[in-house]
Amino acid sequence: MQDEYRTVARAGVHETEVNRSRFLCAVAPAATEREAQEFIAAVRKEHADATHNCYAYVIGADAAVQKASDDGEPGGTAGVPMLQMLMRRDMRYVVTVVTRYYGGVKLGAGGLIRAYGGAVGEALDALGTLTRRRFRLATVTVDHQRAGKVQNDLRATGREVRDVRYGEAVTIEIGLPDTDVPAFRAWLADTTAGTAGFELGGEAYGDA
Repeated sequence: MQDEYRTVARAGVHETEVNRSRFLCAVAPAATEREAQEFIAAVRKEHADATHNCYAYVIGADAAVQKASDDGEPGGTAGVPMLQMLMRRDMRYVVTVVTRYYGGVKLGAGGLIRAYGGAVGEALDALGTLTRRRFRLATVTVDHQRAGKVQNDLRATGREVRDVRYGEAVTIEIGLPDTDVPAFRAWLADTTAGTAGFELGGEAYGDA
C-alpha cells in the first residue's frame, strides 16, 4: 500500500475560457470506478448539448485504475492530458469531466492539450486537495475508570480516535502510523499501569 495519496477536498466545477471556447471542469472524489462512471454520466446528462464531455479518473491509492476519454476531440488531446494532470498532482480516488462548448475558433492539438490539462489543474487549485495517509488500525481496551483520561490524552496528542464503544470495558479504535506502534504501546502501558489491552488490526487511510 502507498504511504499516502492526495485527493480533491470537495466536489465542484471550475470554468475557464480559451479563444471563446468555454471549458467547465467538474471534479469529484470517487471511491470506486462505478462512482466515477456515475459522476461522468450525470455530467454528460446535464451538458447533453455540449460539444464534448471528456473525462479522466484515477482509482486506487496505487493508481491501479486509470481511464480517460477524448469524447470526439482529436486522439490524445483531451482525456490523456487530463489524466496526466491528475497523475502529476498525485491525485487518487478522483474523477474529472471537462465539458467544452465550442466558441468558433479552432485551438489545434497543442492548444487543446493545454486547455484540457490546464482546466483540470485550475479546478484542483480552486477546489483544494487533501493528503490522506496510511494508518494501522488498533483497538485499545480500557476500564471505565481510566477511559476518559485515555481518550483525552489520545486527542491531545493528535491521535485519530475513530470509534468508542462502551460495554463491560471501553473499546477505543484508533489509527496509528506503523512507526508509532512501539512507542504507543509503551505510552499506553505507562498511562494505564499496564491494565489496558492493545490489539493491532488492518490498514486504512485517514486525513493527514
